Amino acid sequence: MELFVWSVRQGSFSGASRRAGLSPASVSRHIAQLEASLGVQLLNRTSRKLALTEAGQAYFARIEPALESIREAEAAAVAFQATPSGTLRVQSRTMFGLRIVAPLIPRFQALYPSVRVDLRLTEQPVNLTAAEFDVEFCIGQPPDSSLKQRLILASERYLVASPAYLSRMPPLLQPGDVMAHACLTYWLGPEEPVWKFFADGHLDEIAVRSAFSSNNGEVLRTLAMLGHGIALLDDYTVRPDLDAGRLVRLLATHRVTNTQFRGGIYAVYHNSGFVPAKLQAFLDFLSAKSTIQLAYAASASL
Repeated sequence: MELFVWSVRQGSFSGASRRAGLSPASVSRHIAQLEASLGVQLLNRTSRKLALTEAGQAYFARIEPALESIREAEAAAVAFQATPSGTLRVQSRTMFGLRIVAPLIPRFQALYPSVRVDLRLTEQPVNLTAAEFDVEFCIGQPPDSSLKQRLILASERYLVASPAYLSRMPPLLQPGDVMAHACLTYWLGPEEPVWKFFADGHLDEIAVRSAFSSNNGEVLRTLAMLGHGIALLDDYTVRPDLDAGRLVRLLATHRVTNTQFRGGIYAVYHNSGFVPAKLQAFLDFLSAKSTIQLAYAASASL
């Protein structure tokens, strides 16, 4: 179609061939194929010039603005890749969304005012394609190898309690001492919660007695600060509380978890040929160490 328009504008196959980087014979052959597919003759060919047939005039009048619209659409699509813009749909686990992502949204949108962020929080993984999200932030490396993955924040879990709670309870000096304490546990299913402690090459797995359970880390953090018991929470969720003295870390010489020791928040997104500029900007922004420090500072006041 472009070769046809160029030939009409140039008045010859030679003019169109120079623009397209093809031979005149190749241009002529392409237009003959176009005429065959349409079942009409578009051009009258003479030794001196090209002339439009009546069908060619009608076709040219419609196809030239249509091609211009296509070029404008392509330019708009390229602009989305060149400049971060549009709606960025983000799915996140609740605590990471509350403590890290949400406090950073004002700074990110100040840098990229053309990007609108749609943030959804849940404790369950989602089907990115079915849910039409651009990216999901999940705990631990996801098993789906068909999706791209990027580590955003390395993390580990801390055992914490409030100073008021610790002042009235027995000291907690070794893993087995948790049995004498009120354990605030994250609900993973009907089985008894198991906390794992690792230090000096030795692993202790303790089926703790849950005094309270919830499938929401923010609830556990709140109850821990109220002195209701000890909780096992990701470090990024309690760091401002530790710095402010609202919570105290327990058994700091041990690595502690209720699932697996390899922690971290991963960004999971579609494995397409390119990453949209809005998503690339967001991932780069969140991955910067200075940005995470800003999140800690902002969440300290929440």
